[in-house]
Amino acid sequence: MLENLELPQSDAPIYQRLADAIGERIARGELVAGERLPPHREIARSLGINVTTVTRAFSALQQRGLVEARPGRGTLIAIRETEESSFKSAPSDEAGLIDLSVNRPATSAYLEALSTLMPRLARDRRFGSLQDYHPPEGPLWARSAVADWLNGVAGDGDAGRVVLTDGAQHGLACVLRALAQRDDVILADAITYQGIGALCRSQGLDLRGLPIDREGMRPDAFDTACTTLRPRAVFLVPSLHNPTTVTLSEERRRALAVVARRHNVLIIEDDVYRPLLDRVIPSFAALEPELTVHISGLSKCIAPGLRYGFVVAPRAVLGNVAAALRLDCWSISPLTALIATNLLEDGTATRIIEVQREELRRRQAVLREALAAFDVQTHETSPHAWLHLPEPWRGAGFARACRQRGVGLLPADAFAVGRETLAHAVRINLGAAPSVNDLRHALAIIAALLNSGHLEISGSV
Repeated sequence: MLENLELPQSDAPIYQRLADAIGERIARGELVAGERLPPHREIARSLGINVTTVTRAFSALQQRGLVEARPGRGTLIAIRETEESSFKSAPSDEAGLIDLSVNRPATSAYLEALSTLMPRLARDRRFGSLQDYHPPEGPLWARSAVADWLNGVAGDGDAGRVVLTDGAQHGLACVLRALAQRDDVILADAITYQGIGALCRSQGLDLRGLPIDREGMRPDAFDTACTTLRPRAVFLVPSLHNPTTVTLSEERRRALAVVARRHNVLIIEDDVYRPLLDRVIPSFAALEPELTVHISGLSKCIAPGLRYGFVVAPRAVLGNVAAALRLDCWSISPLTALIATNLLEDGTATRIIEVQREELRRRQAVLREALAAFDVQTHETSPHAWLHLPEPWRGAGFARACRQRGVGLLPADAFAVGRETLAHAVRINLGAAPSVNDLRHALAIIAALLNSGHLEISGSV
C-alpha cells in the first residue's frame, strides 16, 4: 500500500511532504476508497520519522477530505463525492435538466392553501404571540395540534411529549445529540437516508449499516449487531423507506421491536413518509412507546419549504431533545408554527396530502408504463422509486450518463452506510418533475439508456 513511499523534495515541513506523497497515490488511484492505511507507528518506523509527524500528516489529509478516521477501524481512504452522489438539499436550476434527485411535492396545493391562509392569519387569536419568545419545545397550542394529528400514531394526543423542530432533519440532529455521545454506535439499514450519515459524521458517532432484504432490515442481523456492537440506538425509516420505498410490515416491525426490547436499544423512527401511505400500519412508537423516539414532519407530505418537524419521545429523553434544540435556535419560528397549526386544525393539511397522493398515483402509473421491463421497487403513493440496474450499469455511472442527457438521479452509493458495494441502483423522485410530461420525457431517456447499456464504453459505466 505505502511500500517504497518517498517524500517529495521541497522546503515544506516533513508532515506536509508526507501528506502530499499519500495524496498523490490517492489521486493516481493506487489507494482506493475504503482502504485502511497502516498505523501511525508503522509508517513512522518505515520512514524514519516520529509518530507526531505522521499524525500531523494524517490531520492534513483529513482537512483535504482525502482520509477519514473511524473509531475502532483506523484511518480509511475517504470516498470522494461526485456531483451524482453528493448530499443534495435543493433541486438544480440548471437549464435543460429535469432534476429527479431531490424529493419535493408533486403539486402546488400547499402554495394555493397558503395564499388563502395568509390574508386571514392576523385575525387568528394566537397572532399576538408571534413577536414573543417561546419555550424550546414550541408553543403549547402548536404542540397540541401536532399531538392531535398524531393521535393513534405516536404520543396518544399528549402535547407534553412533543418537541417542534425546523424540519425532520433538525429533529434528528437534536435527537442524536440528546441520546448519543461521541463514538457511540448507531445502527441503520445498509442503504438508507443520506441525512443520518452526515449527522453521525458531524457528531463523531459510529454509524453501522446492517443487511436488508426486500422487506427491510433483517431481524437476525439486528440481533447479532446488538450482541457484538452494543449500539446506543437503531435508525429506521419504516414507511416508504428512502430510498428503497420498502414499507415494513407489521410482522417485521414487531420482530425488530422484540430485538430492540431484548437488548434495550432505542429506536429512532423517522416516519416522514407515513402520511402518504394508503394503509395503516402500527408505528414503532405505538408498539414500543417507551423505547421509541418518533420523528416526523410536513416536508414530504405537504412542502419542504414549510420547515416544520416534530419529535415525540418518552418523557425520560424529551427534556434533552428540547435542550439540544434550545442550543441551536432557542425555539422554532412561531410564524411557521401558526401556519402549520392552521393547516392541521382546519383539515387543509389532510386535503393537501390527498391531492399529493392522487398526483403520485398518476405519476406511478407513468413510471410503470415507461419502465415495465425493469426491476423497479416502489409503491403507488411513493414520491420516489428504486430502480435496480441491469448489466453492465453501475449506479454512479448510470446517474452520470443520465445527467449528460438531461436527467438528474441519485445512485445507490449516495445512500450507502459503509464502503462496500451494496447495490447497483438509482433513486428516481417522481414528484420532482415539473409536470407529468416532463416525467414521461425523463423516464423515456432512462429507459433508452437501460436498453442500450451494452453499447456503452465499459470505462464509462
